[in-house]
Amino acid sequence: MDLKLHRPRGACAVSGRPFVVGEPFFSALVRAGGGLARLDVAAEAWTGPPDGTLAWWRSAYPAADATGPELAPVDVLLDVLEELEGRADDAPLRYLLALQLVRRRALRIVDAAAEQADAGELIVACRKRDREYRVRVVPPAEATAAGVEQRLMTLLWSGGAA
Repeated sequence: MDLKLHRPRGACAVSGRPFVVGEPFFSALVRAGGGLARLDVAAEAWTGPPDGTLAWWRSAYPAADATGPELAPVDVLLDVLEELEGRADDAPLRYLLALQLVRRRALRIVDAAAEQADAGELIVACRKRDREYRVRVVPPAEATAAGVEQRLMTLLWSGGAA
């Protein structure tokens, strides 16, 4: 699965002021309205992560001609993966995120025994955090329902680490 991820919003979510190329800003993934929303906030307006934040990171606003999209930092993605654990409504998003982390080589698939495979779980390991994650395997129809893939793409594009 190759996800094209989108740019951050062009203006600060707090002040409404447009970002300038190279300007540092913060992005936060916030639980809102039964889903996740991405907030991009200028550094001078940032007072810390808002209530309901699953993860946040600092970036620099990219130039319009910047090459290729980037994902949020691996540590942020791992934090989100951990935060979504046990939330049945977010199982499709968590599954797609785990696959994206496998693709980025932050996680590796562990050879599962037959009984684990029958349980419908994907077991992945993270060397960096020295732990395993059990992720419910989501059928393609469920993973694409209600724009889950689009939510992942919109939420996680970082614009480059600052």
